[in-house]
Amino acid sequence: MSRTLFVTTALPYANGSFHIGHIMEYIQADIWVRSMRMAGHTVHFVGADDAHGAPIMLKAEKEGITPQALVARYAAERPQYLNGFHIRFDHWHSTDSAENVALSHDIYRALKAQDLIETRSIEQFYDPVKGMFLADRYIKGECPKCHAKDQYGDSCEVCGAVYAPTELINPYSALTGATPVLKSSDHFFFKLSDPRCVEFLQQWTTGSNKQGSKHLQPEMLAKTREWLGAEDGEAKLGDWDISRDAPYFGIEIPDAPGKYFYVWLDAPVGYLASLKSYCEVKGMDFDALLDPNGDTEQVHFIGKDIVYFHALFWPAMLKFAGRKTPDAVNVHGFITVSGEKMSKSRGTGISPLRYLEIGMNAEWMRYYIAAKLNARVEDMDFNPEDFIARVNSDLVGKYVNIASRAASFITKHFDGVLGYSGDTTALAAEYAEQAESIRAAFEAREYNRAIREIMAYADRINQAFDTAQPWVLAKGIATADDAQKAALQDICSRSLAGFKALSVMLAPVLPALAERVALELFGAQAPFTWADASVLPQRVAPFKHLMQRVEPQMLEDLFEPPAAPVVVPGGEPLADTISIDDFARVDLRIAQIVNCEHVDGSTKLLRLTLDVGEGRHRNVFSGIKSAYKPEDLIGKLTVMVANLAPRKMKFGVSEGMVLAASHADEAVDAGIYVLEPFPGAKPGMRVR
Repeated sequence: MSRTLFVTTALPYANGSFHIGHIMEYIQADIWVRSMRMAGHTVHFVGADDAHGAPIMLKAEKEGITPQALVARYAAERPQYLNGFHIRFDHWHSTDSAENVALSHDIYRALKAQDLIETRSIEQFYDPVKGMFLADRYIKGECPKCHAKDQYGDSCEVCGAVYAPTELINPYSALTGATPVLKSSDHFFFKLSDPRCVEFLQQWTTGSNKQGSKHLQPEMLAKTREWLGAEDGEAKLGDWDISRDAPYFGIEIPDAPGKYFYVWLDAPVGYLASLKSYCEVKGMDFDALLDPNGDTEQVHFIGKDIVYFHALFWPAMLKFAGRKTPDAVNVHGFITVSGEKMSKSRGTGISPLRYLEIGMNAEWMRYYIAAKLNARVEDMDFNPEDFIARVNSDLVGKYVNIASRAASFITKHFDGVLGYSGDTTALAAEYAEQAESIRAAFEAREYNRAIREIMAYADRINQAFDTAQPWVLAKGIATADDAQKAALQDICSRSLAGFKALSVMLAPVLPALAERVALELFGAQAPFTWADASVLPQRVAPFKHLMQRVEPQMLEDLFEPPAAPVVVPGGEPLADTISIDDFARVDLRIAQIVNCEHVDGSTKLLRLTLDVGEGRHRNVFSGIKSAYKPEDLIGKLTVMVANLAPRKMKFGVSEGMVLAASHADEAVDAGIYVLEPFPGAKPGMRVR
């Protein structure tokens, strides 16, 4: 039976470019959407920019532009990422839209009519210089537990303590450095602790959709049971502060001048706003499509860091506003690199745009992500060596290899005509059964199981081909008897039929390649659907190269930082003004260069062994090879950044940074000058 689905991914916050975590989520959702469409279901797949909030307002202010201009700048980048990785949303919108204003107002008024909105006076820290209330992230001070300096207003990064901003010792505004003052303000709360909300959430979080699948994965159900106090019988939900005071970039609350919706109220409403905008473009009835009693299924793909909002606030908001509630909230983990959390400073960050710019195939990434993802809430690790092995072995060595070998025999000896010996009914049924297993795995989001089954099937096809030894059958084929010719044509035709079936199974993951196979190699009139797996091809075009191998150098280039942009000759402009507290966070130390040597394979780097007075030596790579011979530096004193996070490079780990002066434009001055303190300074002394 055909289904109608409304599918979204989490809305990216519009104050920065996409990172690989965004791309992983979008690829996961895109594979699912493509598979469902191949099965004949109607899918409305929409996204939007999350465009409101204090961070966007403050960043725009710092740059001297409007928040709208900042959002527009990042919105203009989106197509190159989405198109580059073959991610096909039907519509992309923004939370800063007329549709989102109207829907947010409607939902708020409906909740208010249900007596689920309450006004309370609260005390908050206020920046008297900036003239605004401060969120926890904009308040810093001394941890009240371990007394670490420069800790945020909600938790300590040193000892892990959690506290209220008012507990900080000597708090200050991270925006201006001013001492904040406590000030009262009226805030609006969504009464999530209301017994009606608690009862509904107890039911929804444990419930199932019309397909019999749970709304939440087991791990997320366990988490919501904990939040709801289901195990000990005591409800633990607090009411949710949904308002912010001016100045704030967002949607004004009706009949409350100077009050704005907190971004997490209007952000998920952006899902509906994008769909409504899409419906207006396509002439569809938005209200009928999302009728609470209708058949449309509402499915969200999100990361594990925003489950609280999507599994509690969002369903409750929709329920008591009289709207359709989600049928499934599919949660995934984070992406790591070689077992480590991604970090640009450590050289373990993956830039999606750099991936594309250096010519890496987007479908390699789609395949690798699919091979790693399942329906559980687990982190996915990107390992460069594993990436190379999987793509080269699976896609090139197993999958593409079938077509490249079999098609050449058919085009050379049979003019592209396929022929099968005996009854092919069982063969077609086998393909249909295998394709159904893969389709079901994709629907269940067990992508790694689907990939394992696909590659196991590719192995069987290759083994059958090798056992038949068509290269032997092809010897003297011009004068061979009919049985030999039929045997050659049959094994190559069966291999190509298997390749076509594999292409159908891989189509959600490799959409561009599968479409080429369908239209160019087999002469189909449209891209593959799941039903095409059991239809045996009758002709094949001459084989053309389908996919290149991954070269190890590509992965080195991916993690190599891009060259610094050239600046206009005549001097480098000063950086933005910082506070004394900003400077104090950089730990500059006197270091003695106890050894220095060339780095094999690098034209820029020297490896320095440094004594920083710690009782051990540090290893630091520095791009000063063009200016210094190693023997000239040994024994010298210099200055280094001692608290820079270690960076994993292809030559080893660099544990700091040596300071050197140079001109940003090499055309003006090609010199590099390592900083050297006056005699008398000792290793370990701090530069203040």
